[in-house]
Amino acid sequence: MKNYIIIFREPDGRRDSHTEAEIAAHRENWSKWFAEWGAKGKLAGGSGLTLNGRIIKNGQTNEGIHYAGTEIVGGFLLLKAEDLDEATAIAASCPIYEFDGYAEVREMQQ
Repeated sequence: MKNYIIIFREPDGRRDSHTEAEIAAHRENWSKWFAEWGAKGKLAGGSGLTLNGRIIKNGQTNEGIHYAGTEIVGGFLLLKAEDLDEATAIAASCPIYEFDGYAEVREMQQ
């Protein structure tokens, strides 16, 4: 097994509006997804991220987080997979895409 990180990027949720029903369904889909892959022993950790942070660049510290347009890094997941193809298939099945997010899959250095 190899170790991978999935970096979840998504629109800043404060800028988009979704109904309470859409949000509840999205959360339920995430719960099911985590339960499925957790039971298979593929998940090794991770978390959603808050919007509270700082950027340190060239010795300067600034309040806030990195945005690319209105896009933010919303969270990350550590997973175990046989290869990049399996890691990609797992990431492709997650609910991040329901609200116009996307995932980047990267193998971790040994």
